[in-house]
Amino acid sequence: MKKRKSFPCSLLSLLSFFVILPCVWAAFAPDHGQSETHVDVLTLTGLIAPFTAQYVVGGIERAEADGAQAVIIQMDTPGGLMTSMDEMIKKMLGSRVPVIVYVAPPGARAGSAGVFMTMAAHIAAMAPTTNIGAAHPIGGQGEDIQKDLREKVTNDAVARIRALASARGRNAEWAEEAVRRSVSIAADQALELRVIDLMANSLDDLLAKIEGRTVNTGWDSRMLHTKGARQHHIDMSWSERFLHTITEPNIAYILLSLGTIALIAEFYHPGAVLPGLTGVICLVVAFTAFGILQPNWAGVGLILLALIFFLADLKVQSYALSVGGAIAFVLGSIFLFKPRIPTLPSLPEISVSPWLIAVMTAMWVGFFAFVLMATVRAHRAKLSSGANILLGAIGVARTDLTPHGIVLVQSEEWSADAIDSPIQKGERVQVVEVLEGLHLRVIKALP
Repeated sequence: MKKRKSFPCSLLSLLSFFVILPCVWAAFAPDHGQSETHVDVLTLTGLIAPFTAQYVVGGIERAEADGAQAVIIQMDTPGGLMTSMDEMIKKMLGSRVPVIVYVAPPGARAGSAGVFMTMAAHIAAMAPTTNIGAAHPIGGQGEDIQKDLREKVTNDAVARIRALASARGRNAEWAEEAVRRSVSIAADQALELRVIDLMANSLDDLLAKIEGRTVNTGWDSRMLHTKGARQHHIDMSWSERFLHTITEPNIAYILLSLGTIALIAEFYHPGAVLPGLTGVICLVVAFTAFGILQPNWAGVGLILLALIFFLADLKVQSYALSVGGAIAFVLGSIFLFKPRIPTLPSLPEISVSPWLIAVMTAMWVGFFAFVLMATVRAHRAKLSSGANILLGAIGVARTDLTPHGIVLVQSEEWSADAIDSPIQKGERVQVVEVLEGLHLRVIKALP
C-alpha cells in the first residue's frame, strides 16, 4: 500500500520543488531593474520625406510598446517635406514616451524642418560643432518667393514654431527669428539662448546627463532612469533605406542619366533587351525619387528632349541634332532643381553637384559619339559593299528634295540630292550615283 503511494508523493514533491525554486531565486536575486532599462535610438539623416515619417512614427510606436525609457532621434537633416514633418511632430507631441532630439554627430545640422522637430522634442540636445537654424520660407534653391505669398507662409510658420517652443519652455523669440531671418547658430550658442536643453558629446554622455530628469509627456510625468541604459538602435527597413538612397539628388540625377543612356544603347542595338530593361528600370526609380524631391519638371523635360535629339541623329546623322542634344542635357541638368515653385520653410536647398553634371555630360557625349561613329562606319561599310547594287535602284522620297532630302532605298534611309529637278515627297526616285559619306544622287524614276 505504501509503495503505491510513493510515486504520487514523489511527483508532488518534485513539482513543489520547481514551483518554490523560482520564488526563492526571485526573493534573493539582486535587482537588475536599472541595468535592464533601455532607450530606443532612431537615426534620421538626409531629406525628410514620407518614408522618413514612416520610420520615425513607427519607431515611436515601438518604443511605446516595448517599455523604453525614452526614444532618441539622432538627427542630421537639411529639412524636407512639410507633410512628413507634420506627421512626425504630431506623433512626437502625442507620444507616451519622452522623445529626445539629439543633433549629432559633430558636424551635423538641424535645418528647416529639423528646427521644428527640435522645438517639438521633450528634450533637445546637440553635439559640439553642430548647428541649428535657417528656417526662412524660401523656394527649393534659396530664391525669394513673391511678397504676398512669402508673408502668408512666414506668418503661418512663425505661429507654429512659436507654439512648439513655448510648449517646451524654449526661446520662442529665437525660433521666430529662425523663420523670419533664417538665422543659424552653433550648439554652444543654442544652449546659451535656451534653444536647446543641453549639449552632449555622445549618446552615453546624453543618457548620463538626462538621468533623473522629470518629463511631462502629456499622458503622465516620468522620471528618466537612463544612465547606463541599454541602447536599442532601430534601423530603417530595406524599403525605407532604398527610398532614402534614391532621394539623394545626385543619385536621382545619375539614375535619370544612366536610364537615358541605356535607352540609346537599346535603340542602337534593337533586341538586346538588357539595355532597354535597365533603362526603363532606372527611369522608373528616378521618377519615383522625383515624386519626393519635387524637381523642376522643365529640367527633366530638357533631359528627355536631349534623348530625343540624340536618337533622331542616329537616323538623320546631321550632327546638329547631337549638338542640340548636348546643350539640352546640360541645361536640363542645371535647371533640374531650380528655379522651383515656392515652398514652405521645411524644404531645404536641393541641387546637383556641378562636378557630377560635368562627368555625366562627358559620359553622354562620349557614349553617343561612340554610337554615332559606329553607326556611320557600319553604314559606310554597307555602302562600300553595296554601291553597285544601289546604282539604278528604285526608291521613294521620304521628304521633299529641293535638292537635299531623305530617300528610302532598299529598306534604308539615305541622304540624297535631286540632280535634275525638285522631287516631291512620295515620288519614286532612281539612284544614279553613290557618293562618299553615305550620300546618293537621284532622279525621278520613270513611270
